[in-house]
Amino acid sequence: MTHVVILFLDGVGLGAEDPQVNPLVAAGLPVLEGLVGRGALVAGSGPIETPAAVMVPTDASLGVPGRPQSATGQTALLTGRNAPQLVGGHYGPRPTAALRQMLEGDTLFSLALAAGNPVAFANAYPAGYFAAIERGKRLHGAIPHAVQAAGIPLRTADDLAAGRALSVDLTNAAWRNGLEYPDMPERTPAEAGVAMARLAVGHSLSFFDHWATDMAGHQGGLAAAVRILEEFDAFLGGLLSGIDLARTLVLITSDHGNIEDLSQRGHTENRVPTILIGANRHLVAEQVNDLTHITPAVLRVLRS
Repeated sequence: MTHVVILFLDGVGLGAEDPQVNPLVAAGLPVLEGLVGRGALVAGSGPIETPAAVMVPTDASLGVPGRPQSATGQTALLTGRNAPQLVGGHYGPRPTAALRQMLEGDTLFSLALAAGNPVAFANAYPAGYFAAIERGKRLHGAIPHAVQAAGIPLRTADDLAAGRALSVDLTNAAWRNGLEYPDMPERTPAEAGVAMARLAVGHSLSFFDHWATDMAGHQGGLAAAVRILEEFDAFLGGLLSGIDLARTLVLITSDHGNIEDLSQRGHTENRVPTILIGANRHLVAEQVNDLTHITPAVLRVLRS
């Protein structure tokens, strides 16, 4: 059986080759560049195939005018349905009632579980997040909503401290410095990648939602965006060092563009990269052209 690890990079598109506005060009990304080649993550490139990986430019607009948004893009990715078309436009960041209903039906998570595949959602959430949900002060994003609806519990601070979960900042610094968890163990991004690899060993499908990239795009600072991308690259290196790529597919993708164009702080209409590493990568690459194709392709891999 092929295991699948999905690394979801919120708000990462294929942009211009200008390092002053595109941190994907300005950053040093030795792991990604070793996989798909330097200069692959720009508009107009691809599909690209190397001996190690395949990169497929992926349509996030789905034939609907306007700039793609997180709630509809993530719903399309997780359900295989054209969410923006079904609800009449791109919408986000939090899912509407109609989108929540879609996410409570057949999704990547629920269908994988129904087929007997153990599923891990790697993100950890602090106690304050659960309290705000309970009080009705916030809504889940599309991804954690689908996770909960599938019956998968969200991971907690205890899971993070024990190495069974990941922080979106990879190093746990935000937990120690901003979330009142001063004793949370410190990690390097590479160590977080190794932790993700350990999690993946016991699950057919593992998923990590790295939304820090979208936040960096909205904030607009080149240095911070470069740092976040370089930390992700080190994380990816740690992950790849700990898994068997003969039996595991690593899939990296996004829901819309943003961070690749810091000349403005909104989302873009650029295609997003879907990067496929390891087992069955060519099978998936042949099936993916837009976000709705990812869940069906992954489910086929899990059956293989």
